[in-house]
Amino acid sequence: MLDAKPIGTEFHAGRYGHVPKPSLKFALPLDTPPMEAKLLAELPKEGGPWQYEPKWDGFRCLAFKRGDEVELRSKSGKPLGRYFPEIVAMLRGLKARQFVIDGELVIELEGAPSFDALQMRLHPAESRIKKLSAETPAHLIAFDMLADTGGVVLLDRPLRERRAALAKFMKTAAIRRKLILSPVALTRAKAMRWLGESGGATDGVVAKRLDDPYQPGERAMAKVKRIRTADCVVGGFRYESDGKLVGSLLLGLYNSQGKLDHVGFTATISDAGRPALTKKLEKLRGGPGFTGNAPGGPSRWSTERSSQWQPLKPKLVVEVKFDQVTASRFRHGTRLMRWRPDKAPHQCTFAQIAPVRKSRQA
Repeated sequence: MLDAKPIGTEFHAGRYGHVPKPSLKFALPLDTPPMEAKLLAELPKEGGPWQYEPKWDGFRCLAFKRGDEVELRSKSGKPLGRYFPEIVAMLRGLKARQFVIDGELVIELEGAPSFDALQMRLHPAESRIKKLSAETPAHLIAFDMLADTGGVVLLDRPLRERRAALAKFMKTAAIRRKLILSPVALTRAKAMRWLGESGGATDGVVAKRLDDPYQPGERAMAKVKRIRTADCVVGGFRYESDGKLVGSLLLGLYNSQGKLDHVGFTATISDAGRPALTKKLEKLRGGPGFTGNAPGGPSRWSTERSSQWQPLKPKLVVEVKFDQVTASRFRHGTRLMRWRPDKAPHQCTFAQIAPVRKSRQA
């Protein structure tokens, strides 16, 4: 293992690959990529010892400080400080003069995390950002320390040492509802409980080897998400770009007023099954479609689907697999599991995706 070295010195290749040189201003370059995780079907049982952490539902963030200079960088390396001025001001006000920490930016609304509120910050108008930062302030959840308050780079140190350094730092730096130390578990049993409770404030569980160094840009951790299923009404569909075959199904759930709200989509339709499914759907066209919240234009993540959607009679029910819900909608596209001819459409309500009741994790 390399000896850690203070700011301003060379710090090249370690036993686990390239380690960036420090910049002149901060202990690490601003383009240092965060260590990432591979998605696994279940929490690892072997290859440890492991440290488990909640997978927070926010924006990944590396926070750099030296003197009065503070920089926040996203997973892709883009600056975030402009969009979260309250976090920059909070870190600038800490007694510690320098550090680099890895964490997650989270905004809570009515006691629950809001990914939509985070996305609203990515707005070009400074006046709008200033208003939102005052009305819905973010907080930073810290879970790793890459350089300590003395400017010592910790990338090549094992996680157990980095966590100890972070815990020591947070004893005096933590600020309620502003700068928070992420809880950890050292037993798989506790991590399994966290996994079962995820789907609201947390998005799953991350597993890290206690003996591993920090490996920038490498998928050297493991993450497991709590996958759930829901029965949804097919309230409409979109054609593929050529307009001949179905491209995606638009999913709905009935709200407390008995209206069908659009909650997401699924595009996991086999090519072989598209012609027959298209004919089936076209026979149901002309229905009311979504009587509550309706779909907008095409997905901003895909240009393959037509912007026009076809409303259907609420006759078909499908079971889909999903991982996260934000603002009463599926965050990502869902996976079609099976058709449910045995399920009545009116049984497909929001009760299926209600937030999981959580026990305290800390």
